[in-house]
Amino acid sequence: MGRHATGKQFGEFFERGHKDARHAGERGAVTAVYAHRGYTVGYAENTLEAFAEAKRLGADGVELDVRLTADGALAVHHDPVIAGLGPVAGLTVSDLPAHVPLLADALTVCDGLVVDVEIKNDPAQPGYDPGESVAALTAAAVAEAGWTERVIVSSFQASTLRAAQVADGRLRLGALWSVFADADAAVDLAVEEGWYAVHPFVTAVSPALVERAHGAGLAVNVWTVNSPRDLAALVELGVDGVITDLLDNALSIARSGGSAG
Repeated sequence: MGRHATGKQFGEFFERGHKDARHAGERGAVTAVYAHRGYTVGYAENTLEAFAEAKRLGADGVELDVRLTADGALAVHHDPVIAGLGPVAGLTVSDLPAHVPLLADALTVCDGLVVDVEIKNDPAQPGYDPGESVAALTAAAVAEAGWTERVIVSSFQASTLRAAQVADGRLRLGALWSVFADADAAVDLAVEEGWYAVHPFVTAVSPALVERAHGAGLAVNVWTVNSPRDLAALVELGVDGVITDLLDNALSIARSGGSAG
């Protein structure tokens, strides 16, 4: 998942004639706030310290990334390559820097939160696993830790989500959308596959999309939402979750029901 939202703000679109559409997507719950790769103001992303701080500050959940190592472990790291060491897929657990945790350790630190586990398996990146063993291993690690009911497993790759679904049909699966995804087709696919949620990029969200997804029984978790106007508009619209780098602002806005102050 990319770091920052760019381009036209969703909030501007919302304010130009869709204020009355907030009720169309309402599900009667407060929008959950997920710390993107943990709390990264003063902490390195995707580290145990970042996750612990997000929990301390009151996040509803965290989003993190997992990649398969050469010896079949699940390293929590966003990029395919660790600077100075090489591709994660070419490293063993003993090769990993101290700040790169394994999934099981991250889940332990995140006890009490919901964790969005994004599986990284991009065909264009080093370490691509066409057999999708990373999905099966993720499902197994989550089950072994007793977290099956407390995670959302997400990916940009439909094949990865399908493999996770085969590995453990109990998992809640979220389809991540690229910036230029066809929203209608992506909602249709999520419904056909029986997935739990769609995870659109912030600029792809519209009141009609939220209404359609909710009407189909899908949760809507939006990434990466950093603008206060976007946060306020999405909370008011009734999305189920926002994934953000600015946890403090997002928590304040979500708890106030959409007021950006």
